Amino acid sequence: MSNSKKYVVDTDFIGEACKLNLSLQEFLLLLYFVNADDLTFDLEKISSKLKISNEVILNAFNTLLSKNIISLVSDKNELGKRIDKISIDGFYKNIEEEKQKEIKKRTKEDVFSIFEKKFQRTLSSKEIEQIKVWCEMMYSEELVLRALDEAVYNGATNSKYIDTILYEWSKKGLKTKEDVDNYFQKQNEYKKLEETSVFEFNWLDNYDK
Repeated sequence: MSNSKKYVVDTDFIGEACKLNLSLQEFLLLLYFVNADDLTFDLEKISSKLKISNEVILNAFNTLLSKNIISLVSDKNELGKRIDKISIDGFYKNIEEEKQKEIKKRTKEDVFSIFEKKFQRTLSSKEIEQIKVWCEMMYSEELVLRALDEAVYNGATNSKYIDTILYEWSKKGLKTKEDVDNYFQKQNEYKKLEETSVFEFNWLDNYDK
């Protein structure tokens, strides 16, 4: 590479490049595009900068295209002539997707922390597996945590009780936290209505009749 410019690379770039299993030439070409001020594909210029033959650069370029790491987009230059430019949006999209996966992974780990906090003890390996099954295969995470709150409220800090709650809610068609909250609200309103009906009944009038 030319000494006139230093190429900058961050940890996200390196991490994603490793996951994509890029060759050295593909890595260097992608690094060039990430740092380039002009994203037009100038083969001679790139070859001069990277000290790599035209043939090797073309092979690396085509591989990056086939993997959707880079793409070609149409643009216009100063003279209004339509030209093709390199887009590295695909590469950054991969990085963003990996970050979102990591966030989701941390969220799942946080579920276990919430359970241990509510139970006030360390979870057993069996309980951890049970929670994984709930969250990943059967119910939404928010529904599981709502069932956890219900169990703790009733003084039952064990997975079997929570499993029963989730099963009963499932039979009633309650799939979200909002479904459960609405269900309990309606139940409370119905109870209040029953209590009001009892107290408002005129027992003396009924007796006179």
